Amino acid sequence: MKDSTAIDYNLQSDEPRNISLFGYELIREFVLPEILGKDTPEILYWAGKRLARKHPLNTLDEMIDFFAKASWGQLVIKKESKDDIEFELVSPLIVSRVKSKAEHYFQIEAGFLAQQIELQKQVIAETFEHPVKKANKVVFTVKWDRKDTL
Repeated sequence: MKDSTAIDYNLQSDEPRNISLFGYELIREFVLPEILGKDTPEILYWAGKRLARKHPLNTLDEMIDFFAKASWGQLVIKKESKDDIEFELVSPLIVSRVKSKAEHYFQIEAGFLAQQIELQKQVIAETFEHPVKKANKVVFTVKWDRKDTL
């Protein structure tokens, strides 16, 4: 029995949907940290990795599309080299998190990116987040060692 039918359907749908900023931020900023406690950043990073394993994507373009469909924001590739890639994420939904003094508000996205790069490049990868407060965006740097293969 498939346990994620609604999610799979929504990922395939091109139907535009509106989400409540209040509801989205309520869950991300209050409910999850309340449940997860002091380990929130680590758990969210691993949750992002697990999400990526459940929804493996074959290309960077598919990753960009996934971010849009998940309402995480507009993901753009800024630069890529032989052992890292830099993404930029912009969205009205992340403005309050970028401006807050709290850390690790983008760990789901960071874990998701790390796991997708691992799957695509067959190397161990890790993502570092860099909120850019003045520009209301987040930069993610995904790094890997080509010698550290899966």
